[in-house]
Amino acid sequence: MAPVAPRTSTRPHDRSAPSPALATTTAPAPAPAPAPRRPAVDWRIRFALLSSIWGFSFLLIKVGTEAYAPFQVTFGRLLFGAAVLGVALAVRRERLPRGLRTWGHLTVSAFLLNALPFSLFAYAELTIPSTLAGICNATSPLWGMALSLAALSEDRPTRRRVAGLGLGFLGVLTVLGAWQGFSGLDFGGTALALLASLSYPIGWIYVRRTLADTGHSNLSMTGGQLLLATAQLAVVTPLFTSMPTRLPVVPLLAVVALGALGTGLALLLQYGLVAEVGPTTAQMVTYFIPVIATAAGVALLGESLAWSTPVGAAIILAGAALTQSRPRARP
Repeated sequence: MAPVAPRTSTRPHDRSAPSPALATTTAPAPAPAPAPRRPAVDWRIRFALLSSIWGFSFLLIKVGTEAYAPFQVTFGRLLFGAAVLGVALAVRRERLPRGLRTWGHLTVSAFLLNALPFSLFAYAELTIPSTLAGICNATSPLWGMALSLAALSEDRPTRRRVAGLGLGFLGVLTVLGAWQGFSGLDFGGTALALLASLSYPIGWIYVRRTLADTGHSNLSMTGGQLLLATAQLAVVTPLFTSMPTRLPVVPLLAVVALGALGTGLALLLQYGLVAEVGPTTAQMVTYFIPVIATAAGVALLGESLAWSTPVGAAIILAGAALTQSRPRARP
């Protein structure tokens, strides 16, 4: 889930402070509040770490599905991710959200933002390379802009956004090799990966309309959401898979890392970045994920890479950046 920026409060200048003439007859002014402690690790390092974690997630999915069923990989991912957020909630002494209505909406968002896309990507990587899955994930901002123009009245179409959408989907056609008649392309796996990337903006729009003003923290909301998604997979996984007869170590470690790092720790890093540098800068991580996913797939898994893949990925990222940009305000 891409959390919204945490609520921050800034105190305006106090115009009711006592004048110098009255200072001797009034109570002494309180000592200034201490400056907030800066994080021990610079935000640029955390930004690079978050990009790497999410970029390597597609490699971890590929390794996990070599020994376990896609639903099992997704269940493990959610289970370990929810455990990390559970520990964070306990350390910060925060509670899970309250209210039946809130939990009802969280159930839907858990399906759209976690259970469904995680499962689709796991199934997609049974037949497509992790590099292609990572590039398909980069189309999420394009789908999001197209949907927001239709579903959110405050997002007005502009020439810049329309041009970005057109450029981005031209990049998709380049990656898929449209001029060659899509030869050698696995339509099923590619379609699943694209549907997974489409599921994210649908979920974001739903959250924006139903859970924007609940009064709960981002950590509390996402912790509850991952808990519900884990419960959903706990029901679905036994119905469609059987217990593995053996537990290969490397794929098992990949699933653990995918959940603990690629889901739990990654969300905590994202919260910190949004709070420190703002959502606009924090969301730039999206443009580094396919680059890292492609490099990891080629270097560590030996996946082949045609020239159209990096070229198309660059076009997709340029289109996505264009849809997210805003024209400068005139003075």
